[in-house]
Amino acid sequence: MRVLVRILTCLLGLVLAAGGALLAVEVAWTWARPVDGPLLVPWPTLRDRVADLTWQSADVRLVAGVLAGVGLVLLLVSMTARRKDVALLDPAPGVTVRTSPRSLARIVGVRVRAEDNVTGASVTATARKVRVRATSRLEAEQELRPRLLEVVRETLADLPLGNQPKITVVVDSPRDRS
Repeated sequence: MRVLVRILTCLLGLVLAAGGALLAVEVAWTWARPVDGPLLVPWPTLRDRVADLTWQSADVRLVAGVLAGVGLVLLLVSMTARRKDVALLDPAPGVTVRTSPRSLARIVGVRVRAEDNVTGASVTATARKVRVRATSRLEAEQELRPRLLEVVRETLADLPLGNQPKITVVVDSPRDRS
C-alpha cells in the first residue's frame, strides 16, 4: 500500500509541476507578446465560460463531487498505508520499541540457514505470521521440518515480542521426490 501512496504522490507532484510550468510559459508569452493572444491554453474562452457558471450549475456540482470523491479516496489510501511494524515488549514505562518485519525475517533466516543440511531458506515475517521456506539436498522434509520448527520457536522465544506469531515451515527436498 505504501508503494501506491508513493506513486500517487509522484503523479500528483508531476501534474502540479506541469501546471506550474504551463502557467509560467503562458505568463511569459503574454508579457512578451500581449497582442498575439494566448500560446497554448485559450484563456479568454475559458474565462468567458467560467463567468457564466454559478454554484448551482450542474457542471460545478459534478466537478465538486468528483474532487470530493478523489480526495476521500486519497485520504483512505494514505490512512491505510502505514508501516506494519512488529511490537516488542517495552523495556521501561514510556519507552516503546518496534522493529520491522524485514528485521525479524532476517534474524529468523540467519538462524535457519545456520542449521545442518539447510542449503537455503527464504523467510517472510509479519507481526502475526512467520513463514519459512527451506531447501535441503540431504534431509527429507519429515526429518528437517520438526527441527527447523523448533529452531524458529526458540529464536522467536529469545526475542522480546509482544505477541508470538504463528509459524509455518515448509521444506523442499529432492529426497522427497524420489
